[in-house]
Amino acid sequence: MAEPIADITDAYAFPSPEVPGRLVLVMNTLPFAPPSARFSDGLTYRFRLRPVAAAARDDPAPFAVGAEEFTFDCVFSSPLNGDGARGSDQDGMCTTAAGETLAFSVDDEQGGSAHGVRVFAGPRWDPFIMDAPAALKTIAAGKLAFTDPGTIFLDGKNVLSLVVEVDCARLLGGAELVGVVAETLTRGTLAVRLERVGRPEVKNLLLAPKQFDQVNRDLEIRDLYNMEDPFRLAPAYQGAYRARLNANLAFWDGLDGNQDWPTDEGGAHPLTELLLADFLVVDVTKPYAEQGSFLEIELATRGGRGHQTCGGRALNDDVMDRLFTLLVNAGNGPRIRDGVDQATMPASCTFPYLAPPNPDPPQPPKHL
Repeated sequence: MAEPIADITDAYAFPSPEVPGRLVLVMNTLPFAPPSARFSDGLTYRFRLRPVAAAARDDPAPFAVGAEEFTFDCVFSSPLNGDGARGSDQDGMCTTAAGETLAFSVDDEQGGSAHGVRVFAGPRWDPFIMDAPAALKTIAAGKLAFTDPGTIFLDGKNVLSLVVEVDCARLLGGAELVGVVAETLTRGTLAVRLERVGRPEVKNLLLAPKQFDQVNRDLEIRDLYNMEDPFRLAPAYQGAYRARLNANLAFWDGLDGNQDWPTDEGGAHPLTELLLADFLVVDVTKPYAEQGSFLEIELATRGGRGHQTCGGRALNDDVMDRLFTLLVNAGNGPRIRDGVDQATMPASCTFPYLAPPNPDPPQPPKHL
């Protein structure tokens, strides 16, 4: 909120629908970006990937995370004229997991390409599909407030998009199942993590509400959570994260009047450990898929069965309906819809995948 340029609005990871054997990583930043927006020269934009595997049956965490890490860092120059008013006035540099570098220009539709990586950076139409005011009204009122049709929150807004397409065979060391997170960090000798995102809306819908948490009701927990290594949470605040998730997950479960997720004797919700492992899980050996792949690997692993899809999160996935349904009725009842099913400008199947920016985007609300 204090530095919107460092705000990751969303992260996506999916096998390329255009080139088999490649993995697409997308990080969107800067809510309400104008068409002339440029990236910060004071940030490192980082994708982190680690091999993951189903954890042992007696382990509460769903995945065992490997020690090897594949990192892709992008940094940017200052815009040449200082205000970002004209195109191709900012350059970027991407360092691959192999330590090689490639240069690219912001707003270059073809992107930079070398060393098994292709990169695009620039303003794009925000692909996120959600009736956010209705979700917040649900939390405030204590009852489902979605309508049909709903409204995509400020449809037509832009974001600054960073797209990194990776040759899996060359750069992922033979890993098949990977966990993916996006991060923004301060750029310099002492890199401080400012934000990290794995799955959508974990922080805003599951960690932000305080009123249901009887343990840490006054604690704004999201800044602490942002500073954590998503692959290995430090012990200091794990109890606080679990208490908040247990309380808020119980709230969502009760919205239909049924308890579809019975807690244990200590009040632990069955989804808490899965959501604490807050990274997208992608099978890079399976083909691109839309609708039905989000959370499929996680839920299959939790159920002790093999997964069928690539998992991850594609740009056109209506992930919030799937998440709301999981939280409210565990898939045992009707689909919980927020009334919006696709973006006005859907993503494409060709690089750089996201739709071009809106030349006349909505202005941010005055209270933001």
